[in-house]
Amino acid sequence: MAGFKALKGQGDAPTLFAAFLYFDFSFMVWTMLGPLVNEISEALEHTGGSALNDGQMATLLAIPVLAGALLRIVLGFGVDKLGAKKTALIAQGVVISVLFYAYFKGATITYPELLVVALGLGFAGASFAVALPQAGQWYPPKLQGIVLGIAGAGNIGVVIDFLFAPKIAEKWGWEAVFLVGGVLSLLVFIMYVLMAKDAPASVYKPRPKKLGDYWKLLKDRDSWWFMLFYAVSFGGFVGFANYMKVYLMNTYQADMSAFGMDVFNEPNVKVIAGYFGALTIFAGAVLRPVGGGIADKIGGVKSLYVFFGVVAALVALSGFVALPFWVAIAVLFVIMASLGMANGAVFQLVPQRFGKDIGIMTGLIGAAGGIGGFFLIKTLGWAKGSFDSYSVGFFIFAVLVLLAIGAISLVKTRWRTTWGVNAGGMI
Repeated sequence: MAGFKALKGQGDAPTLFAAFLYFDFSFMVWTMLGPLVNEISEALEHTGGSALNDGQMATLLAIPVLAGALLRIVLGFGVDKLGAKKTALIAQGVVISVLFYAYFKGATITYPELLVVALGLGFAGASFAVALPQAGQWYPPKLQGIVLGIAGAGNIGVVIDFLFAPKIAEKWGWEAVFLVGGVLSLLVFIMYVLMAKDAPASVYKPRPKKLGDYWKLLKDRDSWWFMLFYAVSFGGFVGFANYMKVYLMNTYQADMSAFGMDVFNEPNVKVIAGYFGALTIFAGAVLRPVGGGIADKIGGVKSLYVFFGVVAALVALSGFVALPFWVAIAVLFVIMASLGMANGAVFQLVPQRFGKDIGIMTGLIGAAGGIGGFFLIKTLGWAKGSFDSYSVGFFIFAVLVLLAIGAISLVKTRWRTTWGVNAGGMI
C-alpha cells in the first residue's frame, strides 16, 4: 500500500488510469481467440469445413502474439515520433476494424480469414509499447516499478475473456464475442481521447529516434539480457494464458465436466474450462504491480531470482508428473502468479537502465516477450501433436527459465556497480 500512497500528488492520475484502461481492453481483444478457439473449430466443422487440428489451433493462437511482438517495435517508434496518444489511437482504430470485420463475416469466415483477423489483433497486443511509456513518462525513477506495474496490470483483460467469452459464445455464437469486443473497444477509444495526455516537456522531453538508434540499442548487451528475461516472464504468461483453455480441454475435460455438473449444473465443459482458465490467469494479471512494488523494495534482481525459481520448479513438476486436476489448477495458479510478478520486476529495472530511451526499449523488450509467448504456444502445440503429451513442452520452457536464472547471476554484479549506482532505485 505504501507504494500506492507514494503516487499521491505525483504524475497524472487520469493518464495513468487511461493507460491501464487502454491496455486492459487491448489485452482482452488481443487474447480473445484463446477462450474461443474450441468454439470456432466446431463452427468451421459445422459449416462444411473441418475442425482445427493441434497445429492449426496453435498457429491461430500464436499469430496475434507474434504480430503483437513485432508491432511493439513499430509502436515504440511511434511513441517517440508521434507521441503516445496519437500512436495509441491509430493502433486502436485498426483493432476496432478487424473486430467488426470478424463479426460481420460470421459463420462464412474461413480459416485464412481468421489468420488475417488474428494478425490485426496483433495491434492490440502492441498496445503494451504505448501504455507503459505513456504512464512512465509522468513519474520519477523511484516510482517506476509501481507505476508500470499498474499500467501493465491491464493484462487482467485476458481474465475477462475467459470468464465471459465462452458463455457469450454458447448463447449467441462466437461471432457475438467479436461484436462485444468491438463495441467496448470503441467506448474505450472515446474515453482514452478524453482522459489521456502526453507528458509535457517540463516533465518528459521526447527525443525522436532514427532507425539507427534501434540498432545502437541492440548493440548494447543489456538490451539482450532484458529481452531474454521478458521473453521468459511475459512470454510465459501470455503463452500459457492463450493456450490455457486448449490445455485444460485436452488434459482435464472429464474432471471439469464432472465438476461443472455437480456445482454449476453446467453441461458445456468449454465454459467450465473458461472459468478455470480465468482463475489461473487472474493471479498473474493482478499481481504484476505487486511484483513491481516488491522489486522497488528489495531490488529487481533479487525479485527475479525468487519468481523465476518458483516457475522453473513448478513447470518442471508439471512435465514430470501427471498431476491430479485440483493439484494442477493450484500449480498453474502459482506459476501464473510468479510470471506476473516477474513481469513487474523486469520493468522495475528497465527504466532505470534505459530511462532516456524508454519508448524504444519498451517496444524492443515487449517484442521479445511476445516472441517468447509465440514460441511457447507453438512448442506446446508441437508437443501435443508429436507425442500426445505436453511434457516435452513443459520441459523446454523449464530449461529456458533456468537459463534466465543463470543469466541474472552473470549480470547482477556489473549492473549494481555500474549504472545501478546512480539509477535512483533498488537494483
